[in-house]
Amino acid sequence: MINITKNKRIYLSAPHMSGKEMKYIQEAFDSNWIAPLGFNVDEFEKEFANYIGTKGAVAVSSGTAAIHLALSLLEVKRGDTVFCSTLTFVASANPILYQGAEPVFIDSEPNSWNMSPVALKKAFEDADRKGKLPKAVIIVQLYGQSAKMDELQSICNAYQVPIIEDAAESLGSKYKGKFSGTFGEYGIFSFNGNKIITTSGGGMLVSNHQEALNKARFLATQARDPAIHYQHSKLGFNYRLSNVLAGIGRGQLEVLDERIRRKREIFQTYEKELKKFSCISFLKELKDSFSNRWLTTLTINENQAGVTVEEILKAFEKENIEARPIWKPLHLQPLFKNIPYYPHHKDVSISEKIFSTGICLPSGTSMTEVDQNRVINCIERLLCHSH
Repeated sequence: MINITKNKRIYLSAPHMSGKEMKYIQEAFDSNWIAPLGFNVDEFEKEFANYIGTKGAVAVSSGTAAIHLALSLLEVKRGDTVFCSTLTFVASANPILYQGAEPVFIDSEPNSWNMSPVALKKAFEDADRKGKLPKAVIIVQLYGQSAKMDELQSICNAYQVPIIEDAAESLGSKYKGKFSGTFGEYGIFSFNGNKIITTSGGGMLVSNHQEALNKARFLATQARDPAIHYQHSKLGFNYRLSNVLAGIGRGQLEVLDERIRRKREIFQTYEKELKKFSCISFLKELKDSFSNRWLTTLTINENQAGVTVEEILKAFEKENIEARPIWKPLHLQPLFKNIPYYPHHKDVSISEKIFSTGICLPSGTSMTEVDQNRVINCIERLLCHSH
């Protein structure tokens, strides 16, 4: 008999149940209130809003759905433009297309990797000169790191254009003591399987405008009019979260602070063990900000390292370790060919540079010390061997 041992798969950020979820799931089953909606949904919305400090929240089927609802509430329509961070997942911008509007992509700045105030100002100046301001600006808080919200808000306020804050990756992060997702007219969160807390699939729309949130609930429930029969006067969506998934969310929310602590520990271990390599640069926290460190991300100086990002990712795959490049900027995606794009400085695209040199390391809260050491050892072997 041949004894074959193989290293277990280390995932980028696998879902992690706490055990606290079963209480709420059981309540849903015992009451036979599975879907639609129910007590868990109502309580999840209240508990979530209380945690981040907004007046209300609407639980929906995904973060994408939450962005779509926010755009609908702001009456974004065909012919309108919406400014959007370019360095992000495609879900940040797809709902702009759902509304028939056109995105305009804004580059990153080097400190936070998030929207560049310099590029945003230039985009606004051009739009103002053409007499066509955007209907909204979607600012993404990438990998748990806050953008330079003071500067970005100041520019948007000057032109009286509302902000939708895509905080899908940054639940629990803070900027100057205020929670991510609470700076804009609307904030959105995701509870996808890879996020810091998960409901398997789900999202949340938050705001301080209760009337708008009530309208969002109406739109998210197929825009059903208050009548005995099924009557619909407006176009709606099937976007509400089920009572069972909201129960999972309530249990996950109870361990959010613990998850953030663990994510930050994982980052600190990577930083401590790999700081000896001058070719590696980690995404730092901005001054006066606090990152949930959803994923540990770094950039590699390939000339100094003697290996490419592609070679590092291939080495990880051989070791059964899941790692990823940084998000490919949206202005480079075939879907958005010929869409306007504003770089950080003329002929200097920060997002493209980050994409070509960046890596996301495994950062799941269920990672063991042995798992993390495997990742670190793999990097050390590559970089030491190349020298």
